[in-house]
Amino acid sequence: MGETIIPLADLRYAAALPPVPADAPAPNGLLSDRLGRALRDLRISVTDRCNFRCTYCMPKELFDANYKFLPQSSLLSFEEITRTARIFVAHGVRKLRLTGGEPLLRKHVEDLVAMLAALRTPDGEALDITLTTNGSVLARKAQALKDAGLQRVTVSLDALDDDTFRRMNDVDFPVADVLEGIAVAQAVGLAPIKINMVVKRGTNEGQIVPLARHVRDRFGPGVVLRFIEYMDVGASNGWRMDEVLPSAQVVQAIDRVFPLQALQASAPGETAERWAYRDGGGEIGVISSVTQAFCQDCNRARLSTEGKLFLCLFAGRGHDLRALLRGTLEGQAYSDAQIAAAIGLIWSEREDRYSELRAAQSPAADPAERRVEMHYIGG
Repeated sequence: MGETIIPLADLRYAAALPPVPADAPAPNGLLSDRLGRALRDLRISVTDRCNFRCTYCMPKELFDANYKFLPQSSLLSFEEITRTARIFVAHGVRKLRLTGGEPLLRKHVEDLVAMLAALRTPDGEALDITLTTNGSVLARKAQALKDAGLQRVTVSLDALDDDTFRRMNDVDFPVADVLEGIAVAQAVGLAPIKINMVVKRGTNEGQIVPLARHVRDRFGPGVVLRFIEYMDVGASNGWRMDEVLPSAQVVQAIDRVFPLQALQASAPGETAERWAYRDGGGEIGVISSVTQAFCQDCNRARLSTEGKLFLCLFAGRGHDLRALLRGTLEGQAYSDAQIAAAIGLIWSEREDRYSELRAAQSPAADPAERRVEMHYIGG
């Protein structure tokens, strides 16, 4: 059987070389885009590899043994990632999230955490450093990550029932190992822990209440369970609107068993709508990116595994920052000031609002341009 051809792979290289303005002002932390949205959150994908084959992200029929992941030489080094993050912090970023793929598959990722944890804002404040993981190796890595300076962690967990979970990760991985990783992370002080459940109608909606009950009983108020509407990210998951379970129905299902009350957002640009258990047993969150778009408050940029800057989770084309990090201008290496100027121009021209346009049934994206895949850019 011949090698599988994956046409979406060329998205990794669909990126424009950013122009470098000659007279841009120095970063002052007040950068905003065309819709008045500030830049506060940078999500950094450290690997495009994952040991799960979740059907809504990396279906096995596409991401098989013949799939060609990025070579090590294409990935940004830890030093390049840290340099880029430092420039973004000068522009106003206050939160860094490491993602993947599965970020804990990147060798010595705790060293990167330590490098990022040493960064400071212009006012001398520490950054909010967090990481999203499938939890498969979290039990082994949690202490090292905490010692390196990681503050908290988000774990993806789509079912409590072992058979359902194994079907969804499609590599026969047991749910007990993920739950143990969460317990170890909680024990070492990676808090508050968030658990993200992607809800797909017809697949795992029966797990909503059982997982909520388990999180309450086993982990207590220090762990927040969040439910995410199944999204149309990329082109490989065969997304259909009839498989989306609206967050309003999730809230109703839990409220019938554990009465809820609405909470205020924890921070500007927060993606999750928060609900507290009336009995004081903690809280849940719902992320309604399909049925209730929150583009107007989006303050996030995404850096891909090999240094492409994407301004929207649903983007089809990025900006090649790696070319600036490794390139030269008239024989001279690009300085931090020049790269900062390029990033400033990119963000100031941003007007992405895919989810709002989708909700309005308008052409949100060029249908001829494929959107970036989840495993490549992170959630």
